[in-house]
Amino acid sequence: MSVINSIDLSQLTNNIKTWGKALGFQQIGISDVDLSQHEKALKNWLENDYQGSMSFLERNVEKRLSPNELVPGTLRIISVRMDYLPPDASFASNLKSSSTAYISRYALGRDYHKVIRKKLQKLAEQIQEYTQDLSFRPFVDSAPVLEHAIAEKAGLGWTGKHSLTINKEAGSYFFLGELFINLPLPVDQPVEENCGKCTACISICPTQAIIEPYVVDARKCISYLTIENDDAIPLVYRKAIGNRVYGCDDCQLVCPWNKYAKVTEEKDFFARQKLHNRSLLDLFKWTEKEFLEYTEGSAIRRIGYRKWKRNIAVGLGNQIVHTQQETDEIKTALQNAIDFPDEMVQEHIQWALTEVTQHESGKPEVIDVNAAHKNEPQNKAVNSGLDRNTVNRKTLR
Repeated sequence: MSVINSIDLSQLTNNIKTWGKALGFQQIGISDVDLSQHEKALKNWLENDYQGSMSFLERNVEKRLSPNELVPGTLRIISVRMDYLPPDASFASNLKSSSTAYISRYALGRDYHKVIRKKLQKLAEQIQEYTQDLSFRPFVDSAPVLEHAIAEKAGLGWTGKHSLTINKEAGSYFFLGELFINLPLPVDQPVEENCGKCTACISICPTQAIIEPYVVDARKCISYLTIENDDAIPLVYRKAIGNRVYGCDDCQLVCPWNKYAKVTEEKDFFARQKLHNRSLLDLFKWTEKEFLEYTEGSAIRRIGYRKWKRNIAVGLGNQIVHTQQETDEIKTALQNAIDFPDEMVQEHIQWALTEVTQHESGKPEVIDVNAAHKNEPQNKAVNSGLDRNTVNRKTLR
């Protein structure tokens, strides 16, 4: 008789959930490895090029749908969630203040990949103390893993119309992580979908990226445009981006279930002073050395200084100024950066200067996102960035 056959799997499952909560996870669920029900939706999404330039999503599709092909021998997946909502999130006040840089709340603290992966490793080590037959591999928003599909099957919540996982008692402000294991543990059952007729997330999206319930066109999503996208941000979306310089939380902010969201107890996810409630102008003035210093250990660092500068330039171009002094300060900062050693960034800085000048003269340009898309074939200049990205959310975090 093998060691696996001799252990009490039900007791081990209970232990895993107890150990997981002691490590700081708010919930732990267990799923099998059959994700075939998501095959049609995933392949349709890819065929429609909704992944934009994220070509990595096109690779290893079969491994995404069959976790036991990604990690041979996998029988179960331990799915965990961990709250990230920081104290004093200041959603509305930041968004309403056009001079304040808005950073998606998940990115204000330490890089979640490192925090959660370390905790998953500790959980695996505790399981190994119970049974030496354990084989495992942890994942945190990495590799070809359908984390939301797994979380749904493990009973952590249901997939909302914005494509994120929603929990009835905790909303959606949480990270997900997975531990692939070779033990045939008892599985949890999926929970009932509870979005009902609500379409608040679809209506609120600044760029209409949620093209239908449960389907996000990444090429229109602000999270994609400011994080994953390496090229120019299409003109048609720049005004809609407003002051969002890294990601977007609008679809979660408006979700009724997030009234139950809990503030995180994990201090690593508390907002860093250098990033939270900072003015666009202050962040734009950072040197590359300062950017690397202030984003050390943060998920923001991975976009690099180039895209950081691009994003904030767009924010400055959208800033509503109230005094001539404000206007002059913005124009000076932009003019001082006009020779940035990257043509793409230069173009965004020039765009921002034009916007500031037009606001100064009282003649701001207005681009209607819906109207632009109705005339896409005739609107090549407006959509040039989008055209480049059509080579084909991670969560788009």
